Amino acid sequence: MTITCFIRYEIDPFKRDAFAEYSRNWGQAIPRAGVDLIGYFAPHEGSATTAYGVYDVDSLAAYEAYRTRLAASPEGRANYEFAKRERFILKEDRMFLKRASTPHAEWVRP
Repeated sequence: MTITCFIRYEIDPFKRDAFAEYSRNWGQAIPRAGVDLIGYFAPHEGSATTAYGVYDVDSLAAYEAYRTRLAASPEGRANYEFAKRERFILKEDRMFLKRASTPHAEWVRP
């Protein structure tokens, strides 16, 4: 069973470009550390401070192993340091959910 990690960020609205860079960095580092990155999502319209990171992982044990690999990788360490130095993340919350809507019908485009 796959679980999905949703990370909700509260970001500094004046540092959205820094969050975008942080997201692009994770776009390279997270898959290399062994999980299925769905994506990072930054404010577009509406809230200027809420952003998300979403990825699938096989289990909580696999999540813990992934976090260890990510923290040990040079690109992971660099991105953590970038966030710490630039201080664009004001708050971060994680939750793990399982997909309840499957199986899905085939997507029909109008």
